[in-house]
Amino acid sequence: MLSHNNYFDGAVQSVGFERNGRRSSVGVIDTGSFHFGTEAAERMTVISGELWIEGAEGQWRHYPAGTSFEVAANSGFDVRADSPAAYLCEYL
Repeated sequence: MLSHNNYFDGAVQSVGFERNGRRSSVGVIDTGSFHFGTEAAERMTVISGELWIEGAEGQWRHYPAGTSFEVAANSGFDVRADSPAAYLCEYL
């Protein structure tokens, strides 16, 4: 079963799904800066474009297409996209 998620007045949209007992979502982040909270640990892989992520240490890091980063459960992160970018989020 698919679920559609819409955040920040449509600037971030994703489609969630489950396969072999593992939850994931794929989505697009439009130009802008956003904050996401996490309940579960996540691995985010940039599929197209590039993202800037501000981690717990307070530094912005660049993630071009093909790279990934992990976020701890019950935490959060700030993301910035200078142009639309696509991602895969795997819930760990």
